[in-house]
Amino acid sequence: MRTQVAIVGAGPAGLLLSHLLHLRGISSVVLEKRSRDYVERRVRAGVLEQGTVDTLIEADVGERMLREGLPHHGIELRYGGAGHRIPFDKLVPGRSITVYGQQEVVKDLIAARLAAGGDIRFEVEDVALHSLESEPYVTFGGERLDCDVIAGCDGFHGVSRPAIPEGVLTVFEKDYPFAWLGILAKVAPSSEELIYTRTERGFALHSMRSPTVSRFYLQVPADARLEEWPDERTWGELKARLESVPGFTLATGEIVERGITPMRAFVAEPMQYGRLYLAGDAAHIVPPTGAKGLNLAVADVRVLTDALAAYFEDGSTEPLDGYSRACLKRVWRAQHFSWWMTTLLHTFDEDDAYARRLQLSYLDYVTSSEAAATTLAENYVGLPY
Repeated sequence: MRTQVAIVGAGPAGLLLSHLLHLRGISSVVLEKRSRDYVERRVRAGVLEQGTVDTLIEADVGERMLREGLPHHGIELRYGGAGHRIPFDKLVPGRSITVYGQQEVVKDLIAARLAAGGDIRFEVEDVALHSLESEPYVTFGGERLDCDVIAGCDGFHGVSRPAIPEGVLTVFEKDYPFAWLGILAKVAPSSEELIYTRTERGFALHSMRSPTVSRFYLQVPADARLEEWPDERTWGELKARLESVPGFTLATGEIVERGITPMRAFVAEPMQYGRLYLAGDAAHIVPPTGAKGLNLAVADVRVLTDALAAYFEDGSTEPLDGYSRACLKRVWRAQHFSWWMTTLLHTFDEDDAYARRLQLSYLDYVTSSEAAATTLAENYVGLPY
């Protein structure tokens, strides 16, 4: 087999790249080790930046998102017994976020690719990348796929990044001393917008997926296990952290999914080697506090699509040569914002009273200064491309 671009991974990055390339007349084959059902059901992020929303609309895959997604024009920071709204519509006019599950984006992209005759191979085995410096090809399940370029979109644990020779990449990483317990519950949201809560008991986040399904997160110890958090304890702790302002009552319901997410950051530089280009979690991950993971993947793919179009249309290699440099500027901005949001809202060393007072002082500044609130707002909704 032969194609112009071999794409490893059928997550949002790989699927969107395949679709955007199709719109530019560039062929691709997507290889995914998981089943279609698994990929479409895998619950991940649900906050889409303005740029991500615009990208999906421009690519003609945003119809269901516009119909079912939940536009939000602000978030609430809750601490010290009071709630403080950060109004995106006032601070960054014309820019907002949309709550729409990552798995729904994946469903839309798969449907669009298959409707257009796209080649997506699910449940492929033994994927391996070869000859990255000259004439790249991918082998899988006893087959060989020749290509001009390989896009590694297979996540942090995929095969793409490890295919780069040792010593080429510089890795930056940070582990946080806690994790997030996340639950999905069949209950109407108790708030119209996301609530980020800082308490002495730890951080909590009230989010949502639809008018009838809510998403919640709790800061828990890094070594926490799911069996330690039965429904009663989970709801009790969510209530203790979220019902910290007068008049607010948290509605509870059936928990249909739960999981524990380690809090860590990772960046591999450069995001390319030879004719292999990494995108999304294959190159970088961020703690979920800033809601940047999926959105960074979309930003990478936009840059890579334009670079590949220039290469296949007129042979220009300059955009491809500068791919990593262009992406990393945004990646590091998102890394800083995610770190900042994480340190602003989580409980760290219980004995460090000095750090806690600094944290509260900065929260007071963000919620009282329009300049500080604007910095949060413009980073949260996503910087323009």
